[in-house]
Amino acid sequence: MTTPAERYAAFRESIADEGPAMRSFRELYDFELDEFQIDACHALEAGDGVLVAAPTGSGKTVVGEFAVHLGLEQGRKCFYTTPIKALSNQKYNDLVKRYGTKKVGLLTGDNSVNGEAPIVVMTTEVLRNMLYAGSATLAGLGFVVMDEVHYLADRFRGAVWEEVIIHLPESVRVVALSATVSNAEEFGEWLGEVRGDTTVIVDEHRPVPLWQHMLAGNRLHDLFVSEEEGERPRVNPELLRMAREEGRLGGPPRGRRGYGRPRGLRAPSRADVVERLDAEGLLPAITFIFSRAGCDAAVMQCLYSGLRLTTERERHEIRQIVDERTAHLPDEDLAVLGFLEWRECLERGLAAHHAGMLPTFKEVVEELFTEGLVKAVFATETLALGINMPARSVVIEKLDKWNGETHADLTPGEYTQLTGRAGRRGIDVEGHAVVIWQPGSDPVSVAGLASTRTYPLRSSFRPSYNMAVNLVGQVGRARARTLLEASFAQFQADRAVVGLARQLRRTDEALAGYQDAMTCHLGDFSEYAALRRRLSDRESDLARQRTATRRAQAVRSLEALRPGDVIRVPAGRRAGLAVVLDPGLSPRGTAGRGEGPSPLVLTISKQVKRLSAADFPVPVEPVERLRIPKNFNSRAPRDRADLVATMHAKLGDRDLGKPPRARDHAVEDEEVTELRRLIRQHPCHGCEEREDHARWAERYYKQLRESEGLRRRVESRSHVIARTFDRVCGVLDQLGYLDGETVTVQGRRLAALYTELDLLTAECLRSGLWDSLDPAELAACVSALVFESRQSDDARRPKIPAGEATDTLAAMVRLWGDLEAIEETHGLSFTREPDFGFAWAAFRWARGHSLDAVLTDGAGGAELAAGDFVRWMKQLLDLLGQIGDAAAPHSPVKKNASKAMDAIRRGVVAYTSVT
Repeated sequence: MTTPAERYAAFRESIADEGPAMRSFRELYDFELDEFQIDACHALEAGDGVLVAAPTGSGKTVVGEFAVHLGLEQGRKCFYTTPIKALSNQKYNDLVKRYGTKKVGLLTGDNSVNGEAPIVVMTTEVLRNMLYAGSATLAGLGFVVMDEVHYLADRFRGAVWEEVIIHLPESVRVVALSATVSNAEEFGEWLGEVRGDTTVIVDEHRPVPLWQHMLAGNRLHDLFVSEEEGERPRVNPELLRMAREEGRLGGPPRGRRGYGRPRGLRAPSRADVVERLDAEGLLPAITFIFSRAGCDAAVMQCLYSGLRLTTERERHEIRQIVDERTAHLPDEDLAVLGFLEWRECLERGLAAHHAGMLPTFKEVVEELFTEGLVKAVFATETLALGINMPARSVVIEKLDKWNGETHADLTPGEYTQLTGRAGRRGIDVEGHAVVIWQPGSDPVSVAGLASTRTYPLRSSFRPSYNMAVNLVGQVGRARARTLLEASFAQFQADRAVVGLARQLRRTDEALAGYQDAMTCHLGDFSEYAALRRRLSDRESDLARQRTATRRAQAVRSLEALRPGDVIRVPAGRRAGLAVVLDPGLSPRGTAGRGEGPSPLVLTISKQVKRLSAADFPVPVEPVERLRIPKNFNSRAPRDRADLVATMHAKLGDRDLGKPPRARDHAVEDEEVTELRRLIRQHPCHGCEEREDHARWAERYYKQLRESEGLRRRVESRSHVIARTFDRVCGVLDQLGYLDGETVTVQGRRLAALYTELDLLTAECLRSGLWDSLDPAELAACVSALVFESRQSDDARRPKIPAGEATDTLAAMVRLWGDLEAIEETHGLSFTREPDFGFAWAAFRWARGHSLDAVLTDGAGGAELAAGDFVRWMKQLLDLLGQIGDAAAPHSPVKKNASKAMDAIRRGVVAYTSVT
């Protein structure tokens, strides 16, 4: 189809059968909808739920907006859920502009605005809590939009999405919006099973084409080239030549995407990168740097280099917006936060964006960048998962990042998410992804990342204590098990079981064939083969025991060595005489791990070698002893030669005999004797084809081991969610939160606590641990249930308030230990240890200390980032609110939770971005 007339005719045909809702919806936009958007809207209007999987920036939220429009047209409510509060606030503001404040509400942990409106934007957790509470707000609900539904793979929060999908009333149509995932059809099939008719729409087409580049030095190279139109792109030969040249010049050895010492091309400075992008017309750009400190440093480098990307008019506009958006913050807090320097960078068109920033500052950066006033943002990868903030270009500094334990390579899915920000629909003709050439870069690996589209959605669902008491209270245990078996986690496990079961059937068929082949006319050959197998296994066990005994003896003999002992190394490349320089005893605490001593010796050939227990298959005994001079230097050839000469002189012509060898002195084993007797007496022992049968028997037993392994894997994956639920209920029964099918009074309290440490929180309430605390002390102690240190191995002892709070925190840890022991008996490990790292900051803020004082001496005694402080305080406020609601009426905890919230909700913590 080529001519405008033909395209117009197709358009007329596509809208001919549209309903009134779709026709009126089209009028809200000044652009034509894409085919995937139209298909999804038609499916919704026809009464189906939909799953839309499409790239970032493709416009899939249009489908969610149609659900909102359809709900209003039909007089039914529509809930629009998002994974993060910032996205909820942004969507709320967008919908208010279209429909007005009377028709749109907002419910997050921070805000409750017009919650009974026909359109309500909320975080997914709020909707989950509504469903369990049986909220009256659910009445008349017709549509639920689940934006960023791929969050259900999130290890910490993902279960919430599945809970909502499973528990929503059948009459509600779900609109699931997801990034491009490679198993969208599987996810859609599950949605169809639990929600009814669901149309799956996958669109991998980027509305703005993406060009891939590498910036090497100051030159921007295309990552892919093709000689002729239609030819499959290949990696740029110039980049391959540069990589070979770097290797030839002695570049460091590297892994798939490792980086070595800087040789060859040097990476350009961050200011140079921005200037190069500006010269190529590729701004605005987001540069992803996988460290908060790195983002801040990048902005400072650009500032100190004198970089300026804005006009006088733009600078004036930026200052006006910044001053207006920060007017609510006290001057003393702005000084602490480095406001003037931050504003100076913004006025130059430069900004950082990461979770350590004050939320207000982040929102200003987002607004200015979206308006095109800030041209270069340096961000951590969290931006790729957050609010709508597209750019013309995306720059990736390095292709590995610290994941908390090690430097891990970026996956194709992560690379796709990061580069998905490049290309603004309706503004840019094309987007650009730029990877910075680092020493040791491999263009082939970069090309692999850029061309791979593997991002499977994997469920992270598991039952929690709160979920269990809510479900048992609503539908009983049997129905709850059935509901949980409908989770995407069990759906995926069952899919895996289908494949395993197929393999198991094949192995069982092979077993039957092998059993036929080893049939013997003299007797039961499988019985005879079993005897032979038992004999072989027993002899192997005895041989292993003898080897272990010899090794233990050798290790003990090595532990007895002293400097100056002359020993004989019995075997291996280092066989011969040697003098011990250092016994190399294992450091304390490593005993029993199998290392053993590793003596440093000087061999008869004047070489210094480090030996190990593996060099001594038999115990070693000194044959002579030398005095090693105090000033002996093992690195000095003269000293080594002198010591070897001394060893020769000391030993003289003494005949040391043959070196000892490892010998097994076979001890008669009763079981071995008995098995050999039974084998000799068995009828099949006399068969002429005995060894042929035996070979088939060997294959049979090998296949049997494989079959048993497959069977165990099938059993471990079948009903895995229901089995976990049963264990959770076992813990709750033991602690008195459940009594069979009944939720107890304590269980109803637990049902209102939606937090990771739900059971520990309920136990603290039940035991009265917090009854004697004042509001600030309560805030400090409750903070241990929400806070998690960024570095799990941080050895610094956190600062905690003295007095009653110290005793209470210690009691909370003891209570956690008791719960951990109970969980262990039930085969669970859900409850992590409380983390005191935020207790001091929470205590001081609740006592009215200044932001400067709190941040300077914040988490674990270290300086605290403003963004982290606000985020943990918001979570603390949320849990204090839940504790206040769950506590007994007129109890001191209820009263003090409310007072603590009032004390905390001030200054930067009290700010909300909803306008």
